[in-house]
Amino acid sequence: MRFMTTPDNTSDAPAEASDTVTGVAAQDWARASADPQYRAAVVDLLGALAYGELAAFERLAEDAKLAPTLTDKAELAKMASAEFHHYEKLRDRLTEIGAEPTEAMEPFVAALDGFHKQTAPSDWLEGLVKAYVGDSIASDFYREVAARLDSDTRELVLAVLDDTGHAGFAVEKVRAAIDADPRVGGRLALWARRLMGEALSQSQRVVAERDALSTMLVGGVADGFDLAEVGRMFSRITEAHTKRMAALGLAA
Repeated sequence: MRFMTTPDNTSDAPAEASDTVTGVAAQDWARASADPQYRAAVVDLLGALAYGELAAFERLAEDAKLAPTLTDKAELAKMASAEFHHYEKLRDRLTEIGAEPTEAMEPFVAALDGFHKQTAPSDWLEGLVKAYVGDSIASDFYREVAARLDSDTRELVLAVLDDTGHAGFAVEKVRAAIDADPRVGGRLALWARRLMGEALSQSQRVVAERDALSTMLVGGVADGFDLAEVGRMFSRITEAHTKRMAALGLAA
């Protein structure tokens, strides 16, 4: 999972939600974790992110095999290494707060593996679009959630959502391919739409299956979203997706 910044001054971040910091968002972990339901939600969140980072590392290493040049292969290897370092931060934090990392990740393995199996790229360009567009949808979701977390957890989540350098690299390569053969654009646009649908479907599945996470999102834990805010959140995520597509030179 990665949050990416689009070149040309186009932000990938969802439109800003409320800047008001109250309740749990104004607390540190020591205070906020006194609520066992909140603690369970954070363990779920960090577990999902940790497995996402581990899967991203594996996938980027695999995608490197499709790279057309040694330079491209090395670039993906560097990004894969950054993803693994993100995983290590999350793993260490889970251990620090008394959770077993493997157990925290396990509930999310089936959904994430299912997503990656259903969206396996057939070539180099599809792999780039998936990493740039597909993973960023999930990152937008986590960034939205981060605004409601305690200060310590929020800082960690935002740090591991940082761009690993894939954004500018993907945009450059994809746009160059479309310039060379405009027909490529239509195929990749359809691919990106499929990624959007699969990513949202899997995100909803994960949330629905984890009580602590779903309760946090619909307002049962501290400063969670109410149902109306959930709708606005997905509208912001969709808007960010449209901007990413435009950065790639693709129709949303």
